[in-house]
Amino acid sequence: MSIDPAYQAAHDAWRAARLAALTAEDGWLHLTDRTEVNPGRYRVGQAADSQLQIHAGPDHLGVLELAADGSATFDSGAGPVPFQPQPENPPRLTVGDLLLEISSLEGQAALRVRDLAAPGRVGFDGIEAFPLDPAWRIEAGWQAQEAEALTIDTIAGIATDVAIKGRAEFQHDGQTVTLLPTHWKGGKPMFVIRDATSGKETYGASRFLIGEIEGDKVVLDFNRAFSPPCAFTDHAVCPLPPPQNRLGFPIRAGERWAN
Repeated sequence: MSIDPAYQAAHDAWRAARLAALTAEDGWLHLTDRTEVNPGRYRVGQAADSQLQIHAGPDHLGVLELAADGSATFDSGAGPVPFQPQPENPPRLTVGDLLLEISSLEGQAALRVRDLAAPGRVGFDGIEAFPLDPAWRIEAGWQAQEAEALTIDTIAGIATDVAIKGRAEFQHDGQTVTLLPTHWKGGKPMFVIRDATSGKETYGASRFLIGEIEGDKVVLDFNRAFSPPCAFTDHAVCPLPPPQNRLGFPIRAGERWAN
């Protein structure tokens, strides 16, 4: 099969960026803890007497204070420092070699900890993928719509509400396929999907795919379908696909899962 060199180069660049993001200091491989917290003050550290015991850093890291409005500070001995808001990420701050975040899911806050000094998940040796197949780059129809509420499940069994702002539609083997974007990343629709390869050749819970809207079309390049964070750490809470995004046919494109 002949592949356009420019398409191959763009795909290779995407894969390199994907691997760099996953293995970066704030990537999912460095996540060591996710602990739900309610408003209050907590001593944090590895020591057994810590009110929030974590798996990285010193025995006594400092004191976390979470306010009722979700804002938080951390005092490592020099006074409280506020967690700083981040675009498309939870508020965070760095304490020594640890990156701390206050995430929230359906109103429940959680402290997430990343060990910046750790090499990442033991045994990680890259991301497997199917061979690049241009046939799985699909220009689907795109229909924007007024936001419609939808409740979806997560891998942790926590139902979460999302807003559906459009839908993608394409033909496969003579059948119409409609996919719903349950999330948005960088202003682009993200589809949480499952297909006949899930749990066999690809990660069982789901894969993610980010579309590129071009007028009344949305490019769905399934060669860029990727495993969710929960494939790499037990401390991530990933969304599951809505019924419309559970496909009965195999999509042998994008990231595989052999771990």
